[in-house]
Amino acid sequence: MSDSDTELVFCKRARRWGTPVASVPWGGALGEEIRANVCEETWQEWLNMEVMVINELRLNFMDPKAQDVLIGHMREFLCLDQEIEPPPRP
Repeated sequence: MSDSDTELVFCKRARRWGTPVASVPWGGALGEEIRANVCEETWQEWLNMEVMVINELRLNFMDPKAQDVLIGHMREFLCLDQEIEPPPRP
């Protein structure tokens, strides 16, 4: 397999091409959006930040709104709602 055959994604947060996320705990459209726009390194950063967000906001997942709050913070951290034009693929 040549370098040009290697699967890469343009990571919106890191603003560079990187290895795609190996495993995302969401299915459906959100999971696909993460896989298409986030590199593994950035995803690992989010997993660390996620713990801080949950603790800082004292999110209680017995409250159905807590998941929406967490997803909102995740989308912001990962820059998923930003329109960013990727540079040419390496």
